[in-house]
Amino acid sequence: MKTTLLVVGKNAFKYIDEGVKDYVARINRFIPFNIEFIPLLKNTKNMNNTTQKELEGRAILKRKQKTDIMILLDDKGVEMTSIEMADWLGRTELLTGKRLLFIIGGPYGFSDSVYSAANQKISLSKMTFSHQIVRLIFTEQLYRALSILNGMPYHHE
Repeated sequence: MKTTLLVVGKNAFKYIDEGVKDYVARINRFIPFNIEFIPLLKNTKNMNNTTQKELEGRAILKRKQKTDIMILLDDKGVEMTSIEMADWLGRTELLTGKRLLFIIGGPYGFSDSVYSAANQKISLSKMTFSHQIVRLIFTEQLYRALSILNGMPYHHE
């Protein structure tokens, strides 16, 4: 199962990049995984939030392949424990065999067109995190789910 994390904007913090790179290497021991970046929009000072979300949404949807399972990392999504995420990941992999495309949106969230195209929304917490921190949290949780599925001792109950 090929899996991609699509994010709007580059990361500004070296320490987050180092953590994400570590988890990407760990994840790739189990499945093909990569991160793709959509550049932040330029000249947004005179742009309202809706327009910005629409333009980012178009860029997101251009990256989606027809057969992708598109999962938004969104505060309005379903919350899962790590074990529930592992179970969901295992079922999704077995049932579809398609690429999983996880998406972290821009600073104002997702456009209506992106919400409409999504197959699922997952929330990592009821708390609010910066988009940069979400990259690290998500990659750690994906690694944890894969470790659970593969019977590795990384997760403890």
